[in-house]
Amino acid sequence: MATQSNLPTREPNSTGSDNLNQATQQEDTAATGPPKKYILLNAFDMSTIGHLSPGQWKDPKDKSDTKTDIEYWIELAKLLERGGINALFLADTYGGYDTYENSLDDCIRRAAQWPMTDPTIPISAMAAVTKNLAFGITASTSFEPPFLLAKRFSTLDHFTRGRIGWNIVTSWKKAAFKAIGLDTPIEHDERYAQADEYLRVLYKLWEGSWSDEATAGTSSAGSQFAATHAEAIFVSSHSPKLLAPKIANIRKLAAERGRDPRSLKFFATFTPIIGATQEEAQAKYEEAKKHASTIGGLVLFSGWTGIDISRIPLDRDITADDSLEAHKVRSILDAFTTTSQAIPKWTPRVVAERASIGGLGPVAIGTPSHVADELVKWVTEADLDGFNLAYVTTPGTFEDVVDLLVPELRRRGLYPPAADETGSLYADRLTAREKVYGRGQKGLRDDHLGSTYKYDNYEKAKASAEKTTPTENTESDGKQAQ
Repeated sequence: MATQSNLPTREPNSTGSDNLNQATQQEDTAATGPPKKYILLNAFDMSTIGHLSPGQWKDPKDKSDTKTDIEYWIELAKLLERGGINALFLADTYGGYDTYENSLDDCIRRAAQWPMTDPTIPISAMAAVTKNLAFGITASTSFEPPFLLAKRFSTLDHFTRGRIGWNIVTSWKKAAFKAIGLDTPIEHDERYAQADEYLRVLYKLWEGSWSDEATAGTSSAGSQFAATHAEAIFVSSHSPKLLAPKIANIRKLAAERGRDPRSLKFFATFTPIIGATQEEAQAKYEEAKKHASTIGGLVLFSGWTGIDISRIPLDRDITADDSLEAHKVRSILDAFTTTSQAIPKWTPRVVAERASIGGLGPVAIGTPSHVADELVKWVTEADLDGFNLAYVTTPGTFEDVVDLLVPELRRRGLYPPAADETGSLYADRLTAREKVYGRGQKGLRDDHLGSTYKYDNYEKAKASAEKTTPTENTESDGKQAQ
């Protein structure tokens, strides 16, 4: 791992709590304040033609329609490795969005996150052409037995040499449940209770060979689940000030469970549109608007929030009471029915203007310096650790991140320096967890619930329980002896 010459180092302990983490911190030589924190950047993609900016497949520069070709994923992995990007975060879905106009038609016609291929399949090919890029894969706890998921992720953990992570989701789409033969999705809080049991089974199956976790959602049940199980948490909002209390609450819940609250890493959706000049960036944005699918954006909004926005007058305020679907993403519903200084009211007209580029998350348009300023603002105000960078066109957006944004962040001391001329961050191979927590921290930290299920710990706890459990001495009539 490349470090600055003035950075002191210490070997990581089992929890990482006493470490100076080379992967995430560096000395601030310009001031006497606390060390700066490196910003962690993930590329955010999905095996679908329309991810968070539906309609851009019409742009000749966009290669979303080649995602069924393994070369797309291989070339993307090489690009991200060259830029020292932390991970490729892959979303997934098991069915389409049918809330808008109570139909799947527009979801399919606009290619609005309509599922294509399995995200786990190209991982081995991408791992073979990289040595540092990590991979975060979305998989649901709702549709398959824990053993099958454990086997698949353990295989990828071996093949990538520990560069694999799991984005844990609980599924809610009606179309997804129908695809596996179930008519009705599982109720929200029950899904999280089921997921908690699912994770505990996996801890036993993996016995410590556990891959880095991420989870999405900041609802009450989601926050409790994340505070217990997650190492990284994927969040989204249109305002850092709205996001800050949600992050603070999850850190507080984690501390109540005996975990170091700073060990939980928070990543927010962020869509950069970058140009060498402000005019160039604005021109890219204007071009994107030409191809944007407004209906596709409304399909996504309706599916996420449970609000059929097609039924609401164009300039009427949208409220949570408009959400008539029982099955939805509650944290997103809350985020996009809550106003901020930037968005004083949510109406169908406002949603239509914003939903088709960036999926209602923050979109920064400008020079590398301007976009870097926006990232710093979100890190500072919301207490984030990094970002899942969404694209407008692929690989164009990611090329701009690698060639324009990363150099600017490095100039400011906010991104790790490259270890060699290839752009890789480390001269040797580190696991996904080591890249976040520091060299040597390959397994779960000792303050994580899953560590209690490691083979040695589990056997010791079982032996201790057996040793201290009192035995019953019963009389011949079956009554307990006094």
